[in-house]
Amino acid sequence: MLQRFLPLLAMTFFICLFIVLMQFLWRYIEDLVGKGLTFDVIAELFFYAALTMVPTALPLAVLLASLMTFGNLGEKFELTAMKAAGISLFRIMRPLMVLMAFIAVGAFFFQNNVLPVGQTKMWTILFSVRQKSPEVEIPERSFYDQIPNMNLYVEHKNPDTGMLYGMIIYDTSRGLDNTRVILADSGRFNFTEDKTRLLMRLYSGEMFENMRDNSMGASSSRYMPFRREAFTEKSVYFPFDMNFNRMDESGMRSQYIGQNISQLRHSIDSLGHRVDSVSSVYAREITSQAYFGLTPTVRTYRHGEVVDEYPRRPVVLSEALDIDSLFQAPGPGYAKTYISQALVKARRQQQEYNYKSLALADQAKLMRRHDIEMQRKFTLSFACIIFFFIGAPLGAIIKKGGLGTPLIISVLLFIVYFIIDNTGYKMARDGKLEVWQGIWLSSAALLPLGIFFTYKAVGDSAVFNVDAYTAFIRRITGRTLGRSLTLKEVRMADVEPSEALTMLREFDARCAGIENSINRLGPVRRLFKAQVLTRPLARDLNALVEYLSNTTDIYVINLLNQYPFATTPRRLRAIRATDEALIKLISRKSGDTTYGTEQ
Repeated sequence: MLQRFLPLLAMTFFICLFIVLMQFLWRYIEDLVGKGLTFDVIAELFFYAALTMVPTALPLAVLLASLMTFGNLGEKFELTAMKAAGISLFRIMRPLMVLMAFIAVGAFFFQNNVLPVGQTKMWTILFSVRQKSPEVEIPERSFYDQIPNMNLYVEHKNPDTGMLYGMIIYDTSRGLDNTRVILADSGRFNFTEDKTRLLMRLYSGEMFENMRDNSMGASSSRYMPFRREAFTEKSVYFPFDMNFNRMDESGMRSQYIGQNISQLRHSIDSLGHRVDSVSSVYAREITSQAYFGLTPTVRTYRHGEVVDEYPRRPVVLSEALDIDSLFQAPGPGYAKTYISQALVKARRQQQEYNYKSLALADQAKLMRRHDIEMQRKFTLSFACIIFFFIGAPLGAIIKKGGLGTPLIISVLLFIVYFIIDNTGYKMARDGKLEVWQGIWLSSAALLPLGIFFTYKAVGDSAVFNVDAYTAFIRRITGRTLGRSLTLKEVRMADVEPSEALTMLREFDARCAGIENSINRLGPVRRLFKAQVLTRPLARDLNALVEYLSNTTDIYVINLLNQYPFATTPRRLRAIRATDEALIKLISRKSGDTTYGTEQ
């Protein structure tokens, strides 16, 4: 089993890892293209990105490999042969179960020790790449603004020699008011040896700039000095750092993505203590603030000491307060001023409370992010075990090997897992669910599926038998299949009208007696006993239908098709209605000599 499973696991793992790496590439392609990165930087970035993608690729690889392994065994009847030899499915799976235990333990240590380092280095390189200046690729007949503090226009260029013709340069390094304009017939540019400055060699041109000085006042703006320079050859330097400068990892390492379990617990405790202390300070400020000139505490003197009494005793008014009297100011302007001042004070207080609540919400969200990262240290191991107990029994049930059917089933199951996992993560991040509830939501949703498939595979049950599920749904909802009787071409016996009427009346009398018995039961007893009382009627109904189906009357056949298969309490009224219709029809035709040949 290990020889079958391990090569498939390695193959599917690297395939899944390659797919998620392509997703990473397309997501950050704009940050990487045009930066002139060396191969070693790109390789290092992809290596650490691959480490961060392992928690996504490993569960899918386990699911696909287990499906393919047991699907191949079932398709070649090797699984059937082992079961025929008395080997149970759990014994067949035992070596892989031991392997999955080692994989789960290894996944935990990977999440706790390796992944924080990989995430720290990946995001450090990615942020460093984003800050790197792009390569200079100047287009023709359009302004190029990727060089800081400069706009460059080139009429045309020679790709073989690198010479630029018809150049216009706007230098804004000294501000827009002191923009320097350079016109040149031709020129070329290159970088200094340390790649920190751009050197432009210009030929046959002119330069225009004003000589405004910051010390010059506004009064002298009408007489601004101006300089015009004509040159045959001129060298101009512009600051432009083309080097790849790696950021310091310490800032990223202190974030939640770069911490292990012990560090995360310490950070959560620190953040919780900070949130509690700030909340208590804010609560103390709110409770101690004065409203309408009344503080929540009142100072009294007891035994010669000042004592703050809390809470303040209720203020009792001698008479009801007339609110309208507050607006009886000396003039309308005063009343408007009172209202405006009250609104300004209320809005200022509301803004202060909103700011404090947002500050607390940010701290609480940061604490939840730390808790999410800690919970995810355990979910990968559990997800691998769940996917194995889904894939292995499901492969034994469907008995399809190769990459076709297992790949489709794996992708569908993983999409369901991914959607549930993302939903739980966002709800936990936003505080709509507890962190442990949101992070473990996907595992809790797929665990019953793994138990169900394992139970069905051990018992060799038909999981994908549509007829069994249809019959179960009909049994739950009370719906049954209709009868499809037709006139028989060959009959072993003829139907005697008198005997048919006797059977119908006796059966109808039994139905009436059972219906009366059910009506006399209480609601609770009726719920449990009604089904037991009606169950024996099914045998008599089948015997009645079997006897009357030998008739040659098409009307009798049509009425027989109205009988249900199941004699449930809810079907008693329909059964009795069909009995009465058959009794009337056979009674009316029992004295007719054409009975049995009616068209």
